Amino acid sequence: MNRRDFIATVAATAAATALPVTTHGQEQQTYHGFPPSVLVPDSYVESTPIAEYHPASAAAYEAFQDMKFGIRIHWGIYSIWHRGAESWPYLPMSFEDRQSYNDLYKTWNPAGFDASAWMDAFNESGMKMFAFTSKHHEGFSMFDTKTRVKSRANWTAPGGPRLESCDLAYSIMETPFRRDIVKELCDAAHKRDIKIDLYFSHPDWYDADFRPYVAHPLQITDSAEWMTPNDVKFSKARIGDHAIVVPDPTEAEVKRTMERHRAQLLELLTNYGKIDMLCLDMWLGPRVWPELRKTLLMMRQLQPDVMLRNRGIGNYGDYYTPERVVPGSKQASDKPWFSIYPLGTDFSYDPEAANYKGTKWIVHNLVDTAAKGGGFMVGVGPSSHGEFHPAALRQMKATGAWLKVNGEAIYATRPRAGTLWSEGDAVRYTRSKDGRSVYAILTEWPGSQATLTTARPREGSKITLLGSKQNLAWKFDSARGTTITLPENLQQASNRPCDYAWSLKIEPAES
Repeated sequence: MNRRDFIATVAATAAATALPVTTHGQEQQTYHGFPPSVLVPDSYVESTPIAEYHPASAAAYEAFQDMKFGIRIHWGIYSIWHRGAESWPYLPMSFEDRQSYNDLYKTWNPAGFDASAWMDAFNESGMKMFAFTSKHHEGFSMFDTKTRVKSRANWTAPGGPRLESCDLAYSIMETPFRRDIVKELCDAAHKRDIKIDLYFSHPDWYDADFRPYVAHPLQITDSAEWMTPNDVKFSKARIGDHAIVVPDPTEAEVKRTMERHRAQLLELLTNYGKIDMLCLDMWLGPRVWPELRKTLLMMRQLQPDVMLRNRGIGNYGDYYTPERVVPGSKQASDKPWFSIYPLGTDFSYDPEAANYKGTKWIVHNLVDTAAKGGGFMVGVGPSSHGEFHPAALRQMKATGAWLKVNGEAIYATRPRAGTLWSEGDAVRYTRSKDGRSVYAILTEWPGSQATLTTARPREGSKITLLGSKQNLAWKFDSARGTTITLPENLQQASNRPCDYAWSLKIEPAES
């Protein structure tokens, strides 16, 4: 089958509507449930995990829900050219550009990278965790993997692209930099008690053995039989007419794929100390699911409490990540979740200061997600030199200053019952885990009085504004609710303990 016939076959299989494709710079959308991109059906994955498999412990789930705020870092050789969203621009590249892209690692030397400086900045920003791309879809490993790639595409071979044998790790250790970035980051995080989330993409666009899973640039005649209908739709949406058709992988190549995939995941859980989360991404399809399931069992033996994202493993996963969206309501979910959203245009480096959305945007989304029972992970990528944009750093650190005042209303909190997480657009609620304290977070300054319709203090309760030692006068009326008087001196913005949002602590409260 030639490329044109393959594309026609994929289009016919996809037929109806392709999965949503994220557009660059898309604005926040509102969903009343998790958006479709969170719970892509994996029909080949059993809904109830096999008896031998155990999820992370209740203590690990509790710790995950306590974090609330973190950073998601996309950094790789795609940061050298910076053509947009992480490695996705690779798929529509010309064959010449793909070949040049694959060779970029030979010159990469990010001399500005400083793991300790990164972690200090995250600490100052009030972040309790970081997620880092150990390997994105294009297959370049940002860690010292001992695995080897044995087959790849030569995109500029005479007569057109063809497969060729090779023997390399395709990793940071083969660049002029020659430092294990994942190790340096994990070591620095462990010293500061910042939790670690290592992103790892299941497919690998450099390693030809991984064809044709999901949106691989190398497809085969029977691609549609190797993937689910959703995978085919996703591939069509991402690849378009930029795929080439090559021979089916042999049984030996499939075996080699799963052995290398497994070995890399086990390296991440063996060589870098305690790993709190693995952010898995994409899918490998039904044919290799039994082998991937074996890998999950081995991972659980190495680190039983590592929290696994659900991508590609269905209900074997421990957490969800709504992407570029904050759900519009509190989620009745059996698993905890973090919204992940880029601070700039994309998750990777953005050179334009004006594209960074601002501290107010971070704070309001953090407040909103905490009220709904989730967490907020802001996406910020460093430059090819390993340095974050000054605008991004300013906005993150200003969020940290806000959290120094209001962290009590965010960290280790839980949502109120039912629909009591909000009142209108300008009030969000959280509560302490013991239920003694309720926090009403005001995202607009209310003036001289704040009226809360769903929070009723007990007789003798204290109400304070976090960052201020003064007890606030209040009264309860069954018709209006609780009215809180805010002192005259606080009507001047410069006298308030913080900007962006203000937290009222009610202790004890009835609800």
